[in-house]
Amino acid sequence: MVSRHILPLIEEAARRVYSVVRETPLAPLPREAGALGVAKLEQLQITGSFKLRGAVNKLMSLSKAEAAAGVITSSTGNHGLGVATAAKLLGIDAEVFLSAQVSQLKRDKIRDAGARIRVVGEDPLAAEIAARAAAAETGRTYVSPYNDPYVVAGQGTIGVELARQAPELDAIFIAVGGGGLISGVGSYLRHAAPNAEVIGCWPQNSPVLYECIRAGRIFDAPESPTLSESTAGGVEEGSITFDLCREVMHRGVLVTEEEILRAMRWGRDQGWAMEGASGVALAAYFKEADRYAGKQAVVLICGGNPSPAIAKLL
Repeated sequence: MVSRHILPLIEEAARRVYSVVRETPLAPLPREAGALGVAKLEQLQITGSFKLRGAVNKLMSLSKAEAAAGVITSSTGNHGLGVATAAKLLGIDAEVFLSAQVSQLKRDKIRDAGARIRVVGEDPLAAEIAARAAAAETGRTYVSPYNDPYVVAGQGTIGVELARQAPELDAIFIAVGGGGLISGVGSYLRHAAPNAEVIGCWPQNSPVLYECIRAGRIFDAPESPTLSESTAGGVEEGSITFDLCREVMHRGVLVTEEEILRAMRWGRDQGWAMEGASGVALAAYFKEADRYAGKQAVVLICGGNPSPAIAKLL
C-alpha cells in the first residue's frame, strides 16, 4: 500500500505544524435525508484555506541549508498564500510565480504575506514550468502544491483532527484538484477509521484527476470553466497523488455548476466564507445524503477565498 509510507510523515507533521496551523472546528449541517452531517471548517485557517498545512510542513522539513537558500512555488492563489505565510513566520525567503489568470486581489494577499511575486504566462502550467526552472537555476527548493510527500502529509493532519473530533465517522466528502488533500486525509483515515468512506468530489466541468483515475493513466482531460477555480487544471505526470488517490478514495461524485452555486449560497447564509471547491464538496453531500441516513458524514470546507468574479455571484 502506497499510503502506509505517508502515514509516519502525517504523524510527524501532527507533532510540529501547530505552532503555525490552527485545529479547525466542526459545525452541523442540515439533516439531509437523515444523514448526520457536519462540516470541517478549514476556511478558518489564518490564510483562509487548508493549503497552509502542507506549506508549513514542507518548509519545516527543510534542512538549514535549504531553508537559507529560500523557496519557490507556483500557484493559483491558496497554495501561494500558504507558502508565503509559512515562509514569513519561519524566516524563509519565498518567491511565488503566478499566471496572468490570478486576480489582483490574490496577488496582493500573497505579496502582503511577505513573498515576492512574479507573473509569468497565461495559464497555471506556464507559471509552474517557469517556477521549476528558476528553482533549478538558483538552487532553491520548489514547493509543489500537491506532488510532494511532505505537502501531502501536512494536509493529512486534518485526518488526525477528525479521528479525535468525529470518532464515529462513516464518510467524508473532499473536493479534488491535484489530489494532495484527499491523499493526505484519506491515507490517515484508512489507518484511523478504516470503515469510513472517502469520497472524492469534482465539478462536472473539470474532473481531471477523476478521468485520469478512470483511465488508469495521467493525461490532459478536457475541461470547461468552473466555479471551483482552485481545483481546475491538470495533474503533473508522475504525481504521487495519482496512486494515493486510487488507493484511498472509495468513489467519486461529480456535481454541476448550478449545484455548486446553490451549495456556496447556502454556506454564505450560514456566515461562512466559501470558495468554489468548498461548494463542490458541500454540493456532493447534498446530492448523496440519502446514502448516509443515520450515519455521520463530514464535508471538508477546504477554503474561503473566492476570486472577486466568483464572489459577485454569491
